[in-house]
Amino acid sequence: MGRQPNYIRKKYAPLQARTLKNVLAHRIQNEFPRIGGPRIRQLCAEMILEIINDHIRPTQHVTHGQILWMAVSVDDPPRRRQRIADTDLIPVVLDLSTNQDIEQRVGKQTHKKIMLGKSLRLCRQAYEQGALLSNCDLAELLNSRDPYIASLLVGYERETSTVVPRRATLHDVGTGLTHKRIICSKRYAEGKSSDQIARETYHSMEAVDRYLGQYDRVRHCKLQGMTPEETAHTLDCGCSLVQEYLDIDRELKNRDA
Repeated sequence: MGRQPNYIRKKYAPLQARTLKNVLAHRIQNEFPRIGGPRIRQLCAEMILEIINDHIRPTQHVTHGQILWMAVSVDDPPRRRQRIADTDLIPVVLDLSTNQDIEQRVGKQTHKKIMLGKSLRLCRQAYEQGALLSNCDLAELLNSRDPYIASLLVGYERETSTVVPRRATLHDVGTGLTHKRIICSKRYAEGKSSDQIARETYHSMEAVDRYLGQYDRVRHCKLQGMTPEETAHTLDCGCSLVQEYLDIDRELKNRDA
């Protein structure tokens, strides 16, 4: 005799198929009937769920004073005519308010110092999670204006000769002290090695060597008596870039003097 049918499984097993994944796959089938068969639809549903899971944080993972914010991936620098909608975004959890912030406010610390401390913390926390904040991100989070935030961070970078990891410095988006200036200063004024500079400026070794190499080439052309226009033509780069390196060279010489 054949195996007896399992009536309980027949009645209750379909309940296991009542999943969000299957709901998504069914909706994809209805809206995009030519996208493919069941396997393709299931894969699409899995990718959607993966994105949802990455962008949702359970309440127990976000504590008092923290905020979930969408930031641009550090590995997705801007391209020509690129929209933010076409950019890789990463959800990051940021400490918007801490006990230290409250202590500074109670202790009547200056508004400038409090805002600078918050900005530095938020930038570094986002970078540690693989993302970068822009000056506008910080302005919105801190209820301020982006020119004010930019001036605070640029002043800090000038005073400390360090790079604050944000889009203005690592992606060249917005107002920030050029990282070329800091990198060249660390090499020729402080005598630091390329690997040490890379760690301190959040750049790769290749990027550091590229900036230092370009600076050396511009300086060599200047010593040969070439004009900025001739240097730009020789090195196949823009005049503004050449002028930027010439300004850096002038600053380094003034510092030595």
